[in-house]
Amino acid sequence: MSPSPPRPPIPGADNQARPPRRTGGSEGELSVFVADEQDAEPVDTARWEHLARAVLDAEGVRGAVEVAVLFVEADTIAELKRTYLDSEWEGPTDVLSFPIDAITVDAGRSPDAAGPGPRRRPDLDDAPLLLGDVVICPAVARAQAPTHAGTFDDEVALLLVHGLLHLLGHDHADDAERARMQAREQALLTDLHGTPARDPWQGP
Repeated sequence: MSPSPPRPPIPGADNQARPPRRTGGSEGELSVFVADEQDAEPVDTARWEHLARAVLDAEGVRGAVEVAVLFVEADTIAELKRTYLDSEWEGPTDVLSFPIDAITVDAGRSPDAAGPGPRRRPDLDDAPLLLGDVVICPAVARAQAPTHAGTFDDEVALLLVHGLLHLLGHDHADDAERARMQAREQALLTDLHGTPARDPWQGP
């Protein structure tokens, strides 16, 4: 766990979809907070902070923008899913995204886009852009990696990119949206992380 206390998980968004903002105030810079709150798998927080920053930069995020990436236990992500998603699927998932100032995403990747969480904020023009939080479960990533992205590192990288793209307004509720999102995932992974050991977009 991070030596400094993490932000309360997880921020939310209002229910009215609006175009995503990708720039914060001109006075300030991107802030990426990464916390390891689990013991199942070793997590290099500095490495994943670097990747998150690179993805956000590649996607045109500028100015005073705040993002959090939380690595949590399986029971924690399962409870978040039960609380903030309207899902009949019980048990842990791999990644959840909770946008604040980005567009609200209603459907996720089995699932990964959660609507409003416990923390809300008004959309104040003079405040930093609170893009949102990405929550990743390393235990689930480890279990599904052999039939998905191939290695644990590739799986975590994919989940991080996927979650950040959700914060930026991407979705995969239909085939066209899914194709666009997967193409962007693939490009970002290849450029910023490397080609995954398996093709995670082709299924088992």
